[in-house]
Formats: sequence, C-alpha cells, structure tokens
Amino acid sequence: MKRCPECRRDYYDDTLFFCLDDGNRLLDGPGSFEGEKTAILSSLGGQMDAATMIHQSTAPSQAGANSVAVLPFSNLSGDPANEYLSDGLSEELLNALAKISGLQVAARTSAFSFKGRLANVKDIGAALNVSYVLVGSVRIAGSRMRISVNLESTHDGYQLWSEMYDRTLDDIFAVQDDIARTVVEELRTRLTGISANTIDAAGIGLEVADAFKGRATDPEAQRLMLLGRHYLDLTTFDDVQKAIDCFNEALTLDPNFALCWAELGRAFAVQAGSGWNSPADGFAQARDAVDRALSLEPDLAEAHALSGRILAAYEWDLYSAEAAYKRALELAPGSSTVLDGACIMAYKMGRLDEAIDLSRRVLEKDPLSSAFWHNLGLICQVAGRLPEAEKAYRRALELAPHRTRTATMLSIVLFDQERIDESLVTF
Repeated sequence: MKRCPECRRDYYDDTLFFCLDDGNRLLDGPGSFEGEKTAILSSLGGQMDAATMIHQSTAPSQAGANSVAVLPFSNLSGDPANEYLSDGLSEELLNALAKISGLQVAARTSAFSFKGRLANVKDIGAALNVSYVLVGSVRIAGSRMRISVNLESTHDGYQLWSEMYDRTLDDIFAVQDDIARTVVEELRTRLTGISANTIDAAGIGLEVADAFKGRATDPEAQRLMLLGRHYLDLTTFDDVQKAIDCFNEALTLDPNFALCWAELGRAFAVQAGSGWNSPADGFAQARDAVDRALSLEPDLAEAHALSGRILAAYEWDLYSAEAAYKRALELAPGSSTVLDGACIMAYKMGRLDEAIDLSRRVLEKDPLSSAFWHNLGLICQVAGRLPEAEKAYRRALELAPHRTRTATMLSIVLFDQERIDESLVTF
C-alpha cells in the first residue's frame, strides 16, 4: 500500500503515484490509518486498468436515495451485431430517467465503463456514488426479444424489483415506458416513504412520457436511429457517413422523428468539426436538421443543446448559444452532456466560478470521465486555482494515462507553481 505524507490517506492501488486529494507524491506506508481507501475493481481475467478504478473521493461519501445508474444491458443474442440494440435500449432508459425531476442518474461514460467487467453492485455504487443500479439483458431471436431487468440496491445487493418481457420488436416503446415508470415509482416510494399503492402513478406516467419526448412512432425507425447512434459514437469518417445513412433511412420511415433529426444534426456537426465536410456546408446542414427537430418538438433538450453548440462553435453568437444551453438545462437538468455544454459556455463568457460549479456537477454524474476531469482542470487553471487544477489533471490521467494533452497542461501547472523538476519530468 501507499500513503500520502500530507493528508495520510492510504491507497491500496500500487499503480497510483499521487494523492487524489492534494496531489502529493505517495510514499510506501503501513495500513493502520483508517481513512478513505481507494478500491479497485477487477475486470475480466483479473486484469486491472485505470478505467475501472473507483475513487471514492470524487463524489460525496453518502449516495442519495434518489440516485441510480443504468448499466449497459448484456447482449445474450449470440450475435455481436445486436450489441447496438442492447446498448441503445440502456442508453434510451438512462437519457429518459435523467430528465425525471428529483432523480440523480449516473452519466453514460461512467455507467458504460463497467461494460464487460466483473464487479459487484456495492463496488459499482461506490464508484458512481449511487444507491441503486438497473441491470438487464436482451436476447433477440428473429422478430422477438426477451428483456430481463433488475433494480438492485448497492448497499446490500438486495433486489428491489425484477421483470422479464417476452415481446416482439414492435413493443419496444411499451417496454421502455414500463421499465422507466417502475424505476421512478420504486425510487419515489423509497425517497418519500409513501406507499407504492398511493403514489401518483398517473403523474409518473406523464413524466415518463414527457421524458421520452421526440422519439419515433415507427419501431423500425427507432431501430435505425439506435444503429446510427452506434456508428456515430465510433467517430470515424466511414462510420459517421453510415450513421447519416441510417438517420436518413429512419426519417424516410418516420419524418416526424424529432430526436432522429437532432442526431442527424449532430452527425453533420461532427463531420464539419472533423474536417470531413466544409464548415459552411456541414454546419448549415446541422442547423437545418436541428431547426427541423425543434419545429417538431420545441421542448427537446438534445436539440437545444446542439443548437447551442452550433451557435458557439460556428456562428460565434455566444449570447444566443448561452440562451440555447440555458433552455436545454431547464429541460434536462440531470443530463451530463447538457451540463457540460452549459459549463463550457460559462467558461467562454468568463464566468469562471459558475463554470467550476457546473463542472463539478457534471463530475457528480460522470466521475469516471477523464475528459470532464480535464475540463475542470483547464477551468481551474485559467482561474488561477492551480492546486485544484493539478488535482483535476491528475485524476484525468489516472483514468486515461494516454492523455498527452492533459499531461502537458499538468506540466504547465507544475511549472507555474515553481516545481520545475516535477514539471520537466511530467513534460
């Protein structure tokens, strides 16, 4: 084990070199100090990597009774080509629950970091600072699917609710609604102490319907959107074009599919931002798509967030971009993507304290995202809060040691603190 010589926190992971709280180099030490400990999750085959590390100091020590993580559902179909469906179903549920008032939902990056890994629910709860996890599996055979879901407590591993759905692919929307509604009912019951028989089930049903706003009416269009999103997240030249083809095919089937219009706009923005299309053409296409999404569904948070991105990145209308992100934040205050966009806008507008606060709110939901730790480090660095910047950059590197940009910024922070030798070694 190792110990921080300053705060005397013990670490049981020999791959760590610096304290996650104060940045001091760790020293070998005894295990007698009963402070916070860094836990390690074992992945398949007993291997360990930075993405599986749990840093309990990244979030409050006591998870809220309203906090939940949606883990990626297992694909039991025997065909890797169906992976996008099991992942897509999980992500749709996660995004919908994040829009429900009063729920704290772990973000996708952190929740999906456990995909394919062996970890018990208590360890996952500690990593993501949640009280409950939703786990499941999907088995597809022809036009039929079997979805099994469990809601489990991370404190004792107790199963609160489980259900199995044996349906056709055409029933996917009803299954999503039922799962989301039951999760909200269970958590509200435990949070308020109100009996499940008297809780406002009708009101929750309306909230869930509102959270799924903008989705398809045609199941095949929904499937194509999920496949397109899968390709888009791979972010290669060919895959982004495949995503655009999928989105266009989905929109041919369901022209009023607002969320798909927003995803199409995101794909065009990725093309333009990556230099795979001219900025003028790419962002114009993205603008047309997001405007179409908002004309169909004016309260679609994803579309307002994308509009803010286009306004800030290409049109340079920062005040309008800020208004777009503000609206997105009103509609989806629990979305880490929306929070991050609002954080970057506050940073660009020079409101650094607000940006730091928003960045920390993002990390409460996404504590295993190296990119978001890097963003917090950058904002703290610009604000002159160098010790906090150092701590954030080190956490980013613990999660993703290959981030050379983060290591470079850390070396500058060390240099600015006149720790020249450490800066040179880091650089």
